Amino acid sequence: MMRLIGLGRMGLGMARRLKGKGLAVSGFDPNPEARARAEAAGIPVAESLEALARAPGDPRLFWLMVPHEAVEAVLEALIPLLRPGDLVADGGNSFYKESRRRAQVLAERGVGFVDVGISGGVRGEVEGYGLMVGGVSAHVGAFWPYLEALAPEGGGLVHAGGPGAGHYAKMVHNAVEYGLMEAYAEGVELLAAGKELGLDPAQVVAAWRQGTIVRGFLLDRLAEVLAEGVEGIAPVVAETGEARWALMEALERRVSLPAIAQAFFARLESQDRTGLRLRVLAALRHAFGGHEVVRE
Repeated sequence: MMRLIGLGRMGLGMARRLKGKGLAVSGFDPNPEARARAEAAGIPVAESLEALARAPGDPRLFWLMVPHEAVEAVLEALIPLLRPGDLVADGGNSFYKESRRRAQVLAERGVGFVDVGISGGVRGEVEGYGLMVGGVSAHVGAFWPYLEALAPEGGGLVHAGGPGAGHYAKMVHNAVEYGLMEAYAEGVELLAAGKELGLDPAQVVAAWRQGTIVRGFLLDRLAEVLAEGVEGIAPVVAETGEARWALMEALERRVSLPAIAQAFFARLESQDRTGLRLRVLAALRHAFGGHEVVRE
């Protein structure tokens, strides 16, 4: 039985998909509302982590589906409840070096560890999740029926390598995602700049979804966004760590990632409410070239 810890949007969707595929799954979430939603969906829910661990069923497969910031705390609470032969999977966006360390810590207790990078978001419940898995083959094999059930039909699942490999692959995946999103956004801005040509960015992007070499999942989402309109949305784009980690790795490994770096810094710039860099640039242009400065 899969024991799923974390029944938020992703976790609950995964639980429902597993249940729909005929696989046994139970869950726990410290949030009573999350537990209530899972129970309403027919998912057996434990009232505590201890109760989840005591539930019958072997092998004991625990799957953490919590934000990477919470993984360490959940593991600290779970470790005293584990016994040799148990297996733990981390489905969050954890840093791969932390996953390697956790695999070693659990191995010393006779517990297996698998790291799973997951892509697909809330649509994954219906369409399947892209899964990048790291761990010892025997440990990954124990989770394999569940991994196959979560993945799209006919693909989207890879045993990427040893401990840490799944989260390393997901780190790179998310960094690539940053670059793709930035390129699409820049293209829309350039389309919008061609007003005198009568261009409608929403119509053009919608047409790109068929037959072009830039079509794909993100472009489909972009077309939907443009159809709804972006008025009223603040130009602030969060970054959650994965591209930052990828750039740190690139520096250490001497790999050049210019497009991903530019996309990452664009996100940082969007969060700079003071605009100090741009103010400095404007003042400097005035200082050396006498260029006019716009005053607020």
